[in-house]
Amino acid sequence: MVAVPRQSEASDQALLDCALADPTSPAARRAASLLLGRYRERIYLWCFRYVRDHERALDMAQEVLISAYRRLDSFGGRARFGSWLFAITRNRCLSEIRRPRLLYDEAADPEGLAATGKDPARELEERLDEETTLRLIRRTLEPREQEALWLRCFERLPVEAITRVLEVEDRSGARALLQRARRKLRASLAVGDPGAGEEERPWTSDAS
Repeated sequence: MVAVPRQSEASDQALLDCALADPTSPAARRAASLLLGRYRERIYLWCFRYVRDHERALDMAQEVLISAYRRLDSFGGRARFGSWLFAITRNRCLSEIRRPRLLYDEAADPEGLAATGKDPARELEERLDEETTLRLIRRTLEPREQEALWLRCFERLPVEAITRVLEVEDRSGARALLQRARRKLRASLAVGDPGAGEEERPWTSDAS
């Protein structure tokens, strides 16, 4: 039996290992509770940013935690545990709200400032449903680009904050990462989503 580490000393991975060692045991349930409890407030805040309603955000956060608990054994370790929860929370939020603009962000993409009239990429995006757009993003962008786009478009973080969160060392910070992500999406949209049917990349993790 894997012992539950002391909360002050246990890493996420240690608690996860304990939770999965014998899922029905009290020790495993306690480890899972400690692990998910670390993210409870953060998940609530993520949800609240979208719905701006305390009770609704609480309900959504509870649903995310229950979903994560039931799917702990699907966490493959290809990303940080927090990123995995982040992806689950993102999907829950997206089912609640209309997706924001993914392709146009003047603060991050100065190329858009010179454009006149309506951006064709924005018109195309308006015609795409949410599922198609998310599938396109997962297939087109690298995990790091996906995470940067999420932080900018959904978390509304400034570019400087995204640079810090993702620890981008490039001289231009996250700005270049966001511009590259948007260029890829525009190119894929412009040719009519040619990658349909291809294997999708995970969005920052193996969660869906």
